[in-house]
Amino acid sequence: MSVRHSLLALLSEGPKYGFQLRQEFESSTGEVWPLNVGQVYTTLQRLERDGLAQSDDIEEDERQKNYRITEKGGEELSRWLRTPPDLSEPPRDELVIKVLVASRLANVDVYEVIQLHRRYIVQLMQQWTRLKEDESHFDLAFALAVDAELFRLDAVVRWLDSADGRLHRATIEPTPENALALPSIRRRTGTHR
Repeated sequence: MSVRHSLLALLSEGPKYGFQLRQEFESSTGEVWPLNVGQVYTTLQRLERDGLAQSDDIEEDERQKNYRITEKGGEELSRWLRTPPDLSEPPRDELVIKVLVASRLANVDVYEVIQLHRRYIVQLMQQWTRLKEDESHFDLAFALAVDAELFRLDAVVRWLDSADGRLHRATIEPTPENALALPSIRRRTGTHR
């Protein structure tokens, strides 16, 4: 999440001071991502330093300064909105790493690891769904943020299901590609060839 660009977007609506930006940021993201007010002021100082925002130097108190976006800041915001995020490399996902490590360890049941995480994620999905049912008709930003989280969690559950199936098939139908991981998987499942 780019706080920097989100603040630029809010400033593009007109001049604002730091605490106001914090409130509007949280409101515009459905209050799913709380923002520390110190982070707001640090980000504003960096935006000003980089020429993307400008403050009224009238106020001595940092908290009372009004900030506005500069022309350069508007160009930066426009560029950011139109540039797809770099998804060309997979992120270092802790859950994926856990499953990969568990599949290699003889004393760990990888299927138990998968089931434990699947149950946890399904519980999270249920919690998010309840929140959405309670709040979504009041707050469009919140509903959109919750939808994004539900889709992300659904993808994780589907990946866990796929990993479970692939690991089961690997113990039944060994191929040269999975031969290195098979000895530890076979020891846990009792399948030996």
